[in-house]
Amino acid sequence: MRVGDLVKTIRRYGSVQVGLVTDIVEKKCWRTDELGKAVNWNKVEPEPHAVVLVGDKYLTIPLTDLELVDISLT
Repeated sequence: MRVGDLVKTIRRYGSVQVGLVTDIVEKKCWRTDELGKAVNWNKVEPEPHAVVLVGDKYLTIPLTDLELVDISLT
């Protein structure tokens, strides 16, 4: 994934959002489903996130939660 790609993400309640990747950054992400509710930032390493323009808002989303949108005409 790189800047300029169109991506989609399935949000928590099943809605799909499509946006444009404007930047790639490293951030820590606490995944409560795997690590529990008690946050300990020392247990996790930063992972790549995309800054995605969706409508008029910028969202920072882990790359693992995104899919590339295929816009090929073939």
